[in-house]
Amino acid sequence: MKLWGGRFTKETNQLVHNFNASIGFDQKFYKQDIAGSIAHVSMLAKQGILTDEEKNAIITGLQGIETDITNGTLVIDGTHEDIHSFVEAHLIERIGDVGKKLHTGRSRNDQVALDMKLYTRDEVVALDGLLKDLLLELHKIMENNLDTYMPGFTHLQKAQPVTLAHHIGAYFEMFKRDRSRLSDIYKRMNYSPIGSGALAGTTYPLDRDYTASLLEFEGSTRNSMDSVSDRDYLLELLSALSTIMMHLSRFCEEIIIWNSNEYQFVEIDDAYSTGSSIMPQKKNPDIAELVRGKTGRVYGALMSLLTTMKSLPLAYNKDMQEDKELTFDAIDTVKGCIALFTGMMATIEFKKDNMNKSARNGFTNATDAADYLVNHGVPFRDAHGIVGQLVLFCIEKNIALDDMTLEEFQAISPVFQEDIYEAISMETCVKKRNTIGAPGQEAMKQVIEENRKYLNE
Repeated sequence: MKLWGGRFTKETNQLVHNFNASIGFDQKFYKQDIAGSIAHVSMLAKQGILTDEEKNAIITGLQGIETDITNGTLVIDGTHEDIHSFVEAHLIERIGDVGKKLHTGRSRNDQVALDMKLYTRDEVVALDGLLKDLLLELHKIMENNLDTYMPGFTHLQKAQPVTLAHHIGAYFEMFKRDRSRLSDIYKRMNYSPIGSGALAGTTYPLDRDYTASLLEFEGSTRNSMDSVSDRDYLLELLSALSTIMMHLSRFCEEIIIWNSNEYQFVEIDDAYSTGSSIMPQKKNPDIAELVRGKTGRVYGALMSLLTTMKSLPLAYNKDMQEDKELTFDAIDTVKGCIALFTGMMATIEFKKDNMNKSARNGFTNATDAADYLVNHGVPFRDAHGIVGQLVLFCIEKNIALDDMTLEEFQAISPVFQEDIYEAISMETCVKKRNTIGAPGQEAMKQVIEENRKYLNE
């Protein structure tokens, strides 16, 4: 018999029951459901709605159920509609009629809102920890590659020389912002909905702020209708997860390109690669490709929940049950992707010579050659044209700018002198760019020190 069955004279059709039931997925937060119930009955006893004996019996029963579920003695099955009714039914079975008082002053609407917030709050903390682990790995790479020169790109064309530390540092900033977004979400969502009832509160003298404090919320929500129908925090989380996946996907795309035969900037560890069933020479960047591919899955969860919520009137509607599977899957997907990507980055080998050679052969120092001319009195527009001629000459000869002889330089412009070679070396091109945020070594050392302090906070 369902806990809400008093109004009904016929049993629910089995197909309807299956379609309506959520226990197949909301069992995921049985711990949160029990923690919320323990806080709720503690408040009921404080307010004199339950006796201390009743409170203790209920709490002991709930703790026993949690222990038995955790160790596998009690198996969650599909005979109950949701995890809330499963726990309550087993509580009544174990401690008798006093278990029926558990739901005093509470609705499933505010109960599920509470459980989902508690679960999401825990997952936000877990996601933040995984992002910090990734940042620690990126920080190590940055520290060890201050003078690893490589081409920087625009439009996927070689543009100007940078360092691997600087390139990795761009992703460090992205993931740092991701952590900041998660922190904002945590702060905004950290208010307890329990005690809101179905939508209009309750006549019982509940102390909602006391319950909130037991569950380590900042306080209690201030509108009962909004409390049971608010899914903004899940939309914010799914948006933040989508952004994390976008960052991971961009990074993976670069790793895939760098892993190609044409670039050979990296060697992915065997543990994060696979081979071909027919081509023995292949070493495929499958983990990077899968992370890139799973990005669409997380985007889909965000768009699906936005669509579900777009026209729902106040207050609670059953449509909102759709939030759980989407959010659970997105969280699990992102956690798995961050962990695997971190492992891949911790074991990847960067081929520094190939990176340096690629920067030299890509005319990434052309802008510096133009700056050289400007510093010797040539107007920039003229300097731009002169360097264009240098590049055409090098393409015809299949050489880099710094492979040209001084005579070849001077044949195009007599302004060039012996110091042109130092001016356009990879080291000079990078090191003289020392405004904060640039790839120069002094600027990068300052950023790395700031990152170290940030990671130690």
